[in-house]
Amino acid sequence: MGNSDYHRCVVFHSLSKRSNLPGLRSGFVAGDAALLNTFLLYRTYHGSAMSLPVQVASVAAWNDETHVKTNRDLYREKFATVLEILKPVLEVQPPDAAFYLWPKTPISDTEFALGLYREQNVGVLPGSYLSRPAHGINPGDQQIRLALVAELNECIEAAERIRAYCETL
Repeated sequence: MGNSDYHRCVVFHSLSKRSNLPGLRSGFVAGDAALLNTFLLYRTYHGSAMSLPVQVASVAAWNDETHVKTNRDLYREKFATVLEILKPVLEVQPPDAAFYLWPKTPISDTEFALGLYREQNVGVLPGSYLSRPAHGINPGDQQIRLALVAELNECIEAAERIRAYCETL
């Protein structure tokens, strides 16, 4: 993008999404040294060192790109399959870069999530829980977060249950 000195630029990267390893808590921050000085001070008091086994697993994951390509291919397949099931009943688009979908709900997001759990035993996160009101509007209202982190067959089953629930509304 032409910013070769990284002025006012900071990048956060982790194995959570890259390698589908959210519990490992392995990542890095890179960019503008002036901005990172303050971050490093914060990190000194609000972080902890990784154990040796986690460090070894992290090194292996950071050094392997094959599993990353496989992981991305699996997500593409999940998105295509789940979107085909849900598009007839929910306003939903594929994400630009994420492991989750962000569909609009026909009723309140909290009502939708509760009803879906009660009737179909599928857990989703209400969008309003992920944002806060600004200028009288909560940008997450009437949306849910559908994380497609499970295996493909489980994502398909969940999507079918979500569709069945939507058809009752």
